[in-house]
Amino acid sequence: MIRVAIVDDEPVLRESFRLLVSSDPECTVVGEAADGAAAVRLAKSRRPDVMLMDVRMPHTDGLEATRLITGDQATTDVRILILTMFDLDPYVYSALRAGASGFLLKDIAPADLLAAVHVVAGGHALFAPSVTRRMIARFSAPEAISDTGRLDVLTNREREILTLVANGLSNTQICDREHISMATVKTHLNRILAKLSLRDRAQLVIAAYENGLVSAGAQAEVSRHRGGLL
Repeated sequence: MIRVAIVDDEPVLRESFRLLVSSDPECTVVGEAADGAAAVRLAKSRRPDVMLMDVRMPHTDGLEATRLITGDQATTDVRILILTMFDLDPYVYSALRAGASGFLLKDIAPADLLAAVHVVAGGHALFAPSVTRRMIARFSAPEAISDTGRLDVLTNREREILTLVANGLSNTQICDREHISMATVKTHLNRILAKLSLRDRAQLVIAAYENGLVSAGAQAEVSRHRGGLL
């Protein structure tokens, strides 16, 4: 059962999301909040698997709440799925930096939102197609490469694994391609995350972009087929 919390300052939207999530027999709503500060308290008290998070809210906004939740050892396992009416670049990149596992627009189809909850709960990242396209465009420019020496802490094998992750391969696909066990893949990923001080797969992809490790063209082809799944 996937435990879901809903954060939005609009009561009508919270109710709509609650009814939608409750319609999925594999999901249960464990709490609601109307602002970011309450979301932080909710994450600590209820420890949801996935939190649907609005951006624009009073007191503490959704981006700051995401940063506080993912940065707290007690709630670091909570996966944040940002839902907003505003498809704006600053929101997207702030959400990624804050540790969000997904960024979707509120006009998403109900079935797609439920699918996104399952994807994020499974440890993947998911972004609206328009967001994925802009990520690719942003990091395909040479001037976007900001810290080319950051990956020097990785072994050659770890860089190879990171490249595969950034090009959209799942753990199972990496196992098949490299002829290694799932345990070995997970060990590599955990070491990469620790060395780069990153939280999850989404941040690994961003690090690969920023350091010029992944081909924007290759990732664009992956995104075209996978709909923004990382």
